[in-house]
Amino acid sequence: MDKRPIGIFDSGLGGLSAVKAVLKYMPNENIVYFGDTQRVPYGSRSEQTIEAFAKEDISFLEKFDCKLIMAACGTVSSVAVNAAKQVEDRFIGVVKPSCKAAVQATKNGKIGVMATAASINSGAYTREIQNMDKDMVVEGVSCPVLVTLVENNWIDKDDYISREIIKRYSAPLLEKGVDTIILGCTHFPHLAPLIQSVVGDKITLIDSGYEAVMEAKRILEEKEMLNISGKGEARFFVSDKMQNFSGIAKTLLGMDISKKVEYKNITE
Repeated sequence: MDKRPIGIFDSGLGGLSAVKAVLKYMPNENIVYFGDTQRVPYGSRSEQTIEAFAKEDISFLEKFDCKLIMAACGTVSSVAVNAAKQVEDRFIGVVKPSCKAAVQATKNGKIGVMATAASINSGAYTREIQNMDKDMVVEGVSCPVLVTLVENNWIDKDDYISREIIKRYSAPLLEKGVDTIILGCTHFPHLAPLIQSVVGDKITLIDSGYEAVMEAKRILEEKEMLNISGKGEARFFVSDKMQNFSGIAKTLLGMDISKKVEYKNITE
């Protein structure tokens, strides 16, 4: 048993989808979360900038002696390969677990990926899926506005504007006949009920945050590092807008974390 925390980071609120999964499926684990709200979004940045930001995020979490560090961010997982090498034996991203789940879920071999521009342009999801099965057809679409919807809490299933935006993004994937869609940015699972209502029940959605957490749980069990006693504690750090983060997090997590959120400018 290892009581050291799991470190989780994202450019903003999106990674809370992974936190929510940890709270549900590994309730004994301690969590340190960092949301880089000062520099959100990462998905529209250059690869060099994303790499630099990821290195700083990881270095901050390393100060807490984390037993595992999770990039709950599709952009970082797709692009920041060198940053991950800082903690290679303790690092987990969302790309590989999500792709594995999609390959297992698809019935017609056609998989769609909704992600940020950086993730789509990197080709990471396509490479990973076709490494698993070269016959798989992968269609990707960049969905930058969806990050903004989540960061501003426009996630209601009946929100007309959000629905229309999702219709536009998902249309090319549906036209290609995909039966499975990877929500390749951890912001997007917060919109899952709305996305599902747009694409229909015949489409399987893959929650990247959930799949990464399930992979983390498997790894910790194999290494006998899973914390199996006591209730885990969660700490949250943001680089900007503490109040805004806490307010939206209450909706996303279904709990008040306002007293657990701290400000930290990691670039100082």
